[in-house]
Amino acid sequence: MSGSVTVIAPSGVHRRVPVALGSCLVSFAVFWAAQRAAHVSMIDLMVYRAEGATVRAGGDLYALRTTAARLPTTYPPFAALLFTPLTLLDTATMRTLGTAGNLTLLVVFVRLSLRLVGHARVEGVWWVAAVAVWCEPVWTTLRYGQINLLLAVLVLWDLSRRPGDRWAGVGIGLAAAVKLTPALFAVFLLVTGVVARRRHGSGGSWLRHARLAAAWFTGATLLAAAVLPYDSWRFWSRMVFAAGRVGHAEDTANQALRGVLARLLHTPEPGAAWAVTAAVVGVAGLGVAVAAELRGRRAWAVTSCAVTALLISPVSWSHHWVWCLPVVLLLGTRAYRPATVSALLVFFSYALWWVPHGPGRHELHQNGIELVLSALYGTSGCLFLVIAGAALRNPRPGQAVTKE
Repeated sequence: MSGSVTVIAPSGVHRRVPVALGSCLVSFAVFWAAQRAAHVSMIDLMVYRAEGATVRAGGDLYALRTTAARLPTTYPPFAALLFTPLTLLDTATMRTLGTAGNLTLLVVFVRLSLRLVGHARVEGVWWVAAVAVWCEPVWTTLRYGQINLLLAVLVLWDLSRRPGDRWAGVGIGLAAAVKLTPALFAVFLLVTGVVARRRHGSGGSWLRHARLAAAWFTGATLLAAAVLPYDSWRFWSRMVFAAGRVGHAEDTANQALRGVLARLLHTPEPGAAWAVTAAVVGVAGLGVAVAAELRGRRAWAVTSCAVTALLISPVSWSHHWVWCLPVVLLLGTRAYRPATVSALLVFFSYALWWVPHGPGRHELHQNGIELVLSALYGTSGCLFLVIAGAALRNPRPGQAVTKE
């Protein structure tokens, strides 16, 4: 027909997405089979259900010791409220849904991470997810049935909201109410807003976002206090300060600065050395994140804040480092090739488990090579903050300074 225009999409586009999706599904299926062959315990998921059962039974949440490992409750009471539906499922169904749910969250997290770094093609999501499922933090998250991917998705989804969005603050606030570490993102928004206001007389969107995150956190915490007043009082007056309840500081899995220093100094409690180091790294890392945000470079800002939170937390188990995914994607898309390759080797090699670990507190007697291997995540996190700071000063050719 005269004047009509027919647009024919390249056949390659139609082929790339199904091939990528199929490869991802195959990778996920092999991963699931490998986890079953390894007889993964999903022990943390069992703890979550026990917490939910304790809430329903009206028991003492922070006196709970469950599973053969006698694991305690470590999250705020609001988390236990969210875990109560798990009590309606039998163990097999719960494990199946837990694995399927985490694999779905991985795809969402990859999608949000690619959007963060400016490369959000559909086929890219499937290819990255197919590979990412095999990195140690993701493998261990699914092995234990952990909620790391859920919290990361909440935070990244929140930070992808437009200024003034009515849902801004929900993800960060709820994530912090479940587990305190994400609260640093609210601090990041607050500091950014304060600095922007002092420098330019603006900053309202950041301050509003921080206030909303604080409001959602407060609301969730007060809800838990209304339903679980005794447990809430116990947590906020005592348990929140008892870092030792989570596990030994020197455990190989603890890739926070506190764990690295405990192993390096051969002491179960690094004390002042950790407090000073965490304070310095916390200020420096938050400073890099705020500077990046003020320059419109949100990818560097978000990843720097996430890495800082992992480093300064008293305990950051290896599975908490699922934030390595946006870190690696950012380094790769910004052409930091040696850093990208190094990060891939660190998080895909499982090298931190090559050292003696487990019962017997072997980590207090590590030699030089073992100390290096057991500090890979913490060291990589510190190096990433250095790279992020340098990237703000000397952007690579073709990199935008004002927007990412």
